[in-house]
Amino acid sequence: MKSEYQNILNDLISIVKKTKTQVAIQANSSLTIMFWQIGKRIQSDILENSRAEYGKEIVVSLSRELSKNFGNSFKEKNIRRMIQFSEIFPELENVVTLSRHLSWSHFLVLIPLKNQKARYFYAKNVFENLISVRELRKQISKKVYERTENADLQIYKSDELDKGIFKDPYLLDFLDLKNGYLENDLESAILKELELFLLELGNGFTFVERQKRMIIDEDDYYLDLLFYHRKLKRLVAIELKIDKFKAKYKGQMELYLKWLEKHEKQEGEKAPIEIILCSQTSKEQIELLEMHKDGIMVAEYLTEVLPKEQLEKKLHQAIINAKERIERNKLNE
Repeated sequence: MKSEYQNILNDLISIVKKTKTQVAIQANSSLTIMFWQIGKRIQSDILENSRAEYGKEIVVSLSRELSKNFGNSFKEKNIRRMIQFSEIFPELENVVTLSRHLSWSHFLVLIPLKNQKARYFYAKNVFENLISVRELRKQISKKVYERTENADLQIYKSDELDKGIFKDPYLLDFLDLKNGYLENDLESAILKELELFLLELGNGFTFVERQKRMIIDEDDYYLDLLFYHRKLKRLVAIELKIDKFKAKYKGQMELYLKWLEKHEKQEGEKAPIEIILCSQTSKEQIELLEMHKDGIMVAEYLTEVLPKEQLEKKLHQAIINAKERIERNKLNE
């Protein structure tokens, strides 16, 4: 009797998981096709028949209205990507076929490539091997296409479609889904713990955004946590790294700070600052980037309101809590 019950339960779990994957694939496909249609309509009906300046004004106006009604996916830079998408992939039939296997984030990685054959090579590789966006970037950086041309093929296989399909930020944004979908990740779960901790401190931290999307040279970057500190009158960017501190992290954070200063800093605010949190098993390390003339004063003040020992202790506890939560979720699946 117990065996029969377990068999039924296993079948039902399989049905639910399969349906979830099918729904996610359909949602991603519909989203991608919609973006292509928007880009095509603007390109063919407006830009081709308008003066350059007038066309630019129209794009800005359309973006403003769409963003107001449907969210950040329709910001001006994203609208221009949709236009570029429709130009680079001009045949809707091909887009429909590819969109069954590639998310919009996959396409955004392919769009900047100059070689059309390379685009289709990587696109084919994605749906044949279920490659994630991160692994697709790896392939391109390792010049897999060029090496294939030289008979030196390296394929990176992945089984991440089922567990990672709802991570596409454009899909989450469009469906108005919350970050709960990301909490199967250890990193995301830790960040949620730290976010609550900083808000509980009540020392002037105001939450702004989690997974802040930044577009730099047509590439997407995501800042883990963004706060505003009322007394400092600065944005405080927090980045988590699930390993030891590396010198390259500083360069990455400097890029993020420059972007925040250019695009997010409001009149009367001081330059943003960044805290890097590094964790590996039970070891913690906190880095304050002192990039400005008054950086030492800022660091001293932050040490007062946010003691390093307290932050390290909380980071350690957040890791433990996150792992326990993930294990509980697995047991309940």
